[in-house]
Amino acid sequence: MSLAFRLLAAVLILLWQAPVLAADAPRPFASNLFGGSFAKAPSQALCAPGDRIVLRIWGGEVSFDGTLAVGPDGTVDVPGIGPVPVAGLEHAKIADALKSKLLAMGDAASQIYLAPLDSRPVAVIVTGCVAKPGSYQGSPLDSVLAYLDKAGGVSPKGSYRDISLVRQGQKIASFDLYPFARKGVIEGVRFADGDTVVVGTRGPAVTALGCVRNEAVFEFPKGGATGKALAELAEPEERATHVTLSGTRNGAPYSTYLPVARLASLELRDGDRVQFSADLAGGTIMVQVEGAVKGSARFPVRAGAHLSDVVNFIAVDPARAELKSMYVKRRSVAARQKRAIEESLRRLEETVMTATSQSAEEAGIRAKEAESIAKFVERAKAVEPEGIVVLDRESDLALEDGDVIVVPEKSDVVLVTGEVVMPQAMVWSAKKELDDYIRGAGGFNGRSDPDSVLVVHRNGAVTPDPRDIRAGDQIMVLPKVESKGLQSLKDISQVMMQVAVSAHCILPGVF
Repeated sequence: MSLAFRLLAAVLILLWQAPVLAADAPRPFASNLFGGSFAKAPSQALCAPGDRIVLRIWGGEVSFDGTLAVGPDGTVDVPGIGPVPVAGLEHAKIADALKSKLLAMGDAASQIYLAPLDSRPVAVIVTGCVAKPGSYQGSPLDSVLAYLDKAGGVSPKGSYRDISLVRQGQKIASFDLYPFARKGVIEGVRFADGDTVVVGTRGPAVTALGCVRNEAVFEFPKGGATGKALAELAEPEERATHVTLSGTRNGAPYSTYLPVARLASLELRDGDRVQFSADLAGGTIMVQVEGAVKGSARFPVRAGAHLSDVVNFIAVDPARAELKSMYVKRRSVAARQKRAIEESLRRLEETVMTATSQSAEEAGIRAKEAESIAKFVERAKAVEPEGIVVLDRESDLALEDGDVIVVPEKSDVVLVTGEVVMPQAMVWSAKKELDDYIRGAGGFNGRSDPDSVLVVHRNGAVTPDPRDIRAGDQIMVLPKVESKGLQSLKDISQVMMQVAVSAHCILPGVF
């Protein structure tokens, strides 16, 4: 294989693996300014206060040879003629203005030569967070937009609100492109040869999307990211009634749904996403999507909607998603599972505490049993059930507020956990049976109960049938409870089963 072919293959692989930005993904606000229009526009060599011009007048009633400066009022005071307004005129037209003035004075014989002294091109360095840092030529009166456009515009990590003009090591001006993007207002400066335009790093940014006039990623000064400021920039539509705010708080995912009116009082964080939606109070519920999905992970649906109403709108990754194993996690189901476990634990404690002893030896056994049961209860109470609702093709589940729709990723392995020598993940094969997977995990350990093995399918279904093992399943080997000295063996086994089914975990044994 030639070197050229290997290089071409490497490039194609990198292009294939490179992340693709969705066409409809919100872009940074004001990024549309840099499409090349400012860079290609001819320099407008317009006269401005402070400009100097070389002027020579001869052959008539007025004679002058020298250099004049344009005053703060935009006029140039020509000896023998008086003040002439020149601000805003191209230098080529200043001579026409002087000729008109002379003609008005009755002098048609004078000849005029005029040349700008300060309009020669300048080289300006553009650096910082721009696409193509470098030195670019332009007019001293070009706007900062022209120089930024020549440098390819602000880079993805750059700021549209923190742009500085540095001259001889001193910052002499700063620019915020938002007022220009919104109202066409930008500070005008005269550039000098050797000036440097520095684009700073992007500040806190919040994405606004949905029912807004300006769907974009908005940048804020440090400490200025508030709901009120976002609304002013995004301009929500009149039909927008609620917002879904998602982001990160204290290192954990965060999401909330609230009326638009309450957004103004919120402090936003870098990376937040605010989805504006049209809704009637109480008319929607919020559902969440996890697993092999892309796009929005949390969105409102109408109250009373069924799974079939929304499943076709969930953007999944076809290469990763296993749709036939989809299931739902529901808070109300988790709460019921929690109550069932707590009720079983209450009965277990009651049985132990009310048991009578016929002898001192039996009393010692009861005390030891109570101690073991107390440790077991403490661990069981800490279990948080997942509230899994197992789906089948015939049922169409009515959704509840807070439901989490889980689309598992495809898997070719079987996970063996619980009371085995070495929990393992092994490649699934239709030829393998339970014993093959147990042997692959080192076999049962001394605490295992070989007769208490559960198989948890990808869709959350749990079966004690070890013959039904599918790709992606989890094999759970429950611990064996020693019956010696324990009268509550049945109750303990029941709680262990409840924990394993509701939380998909093995409760460490204490017996």
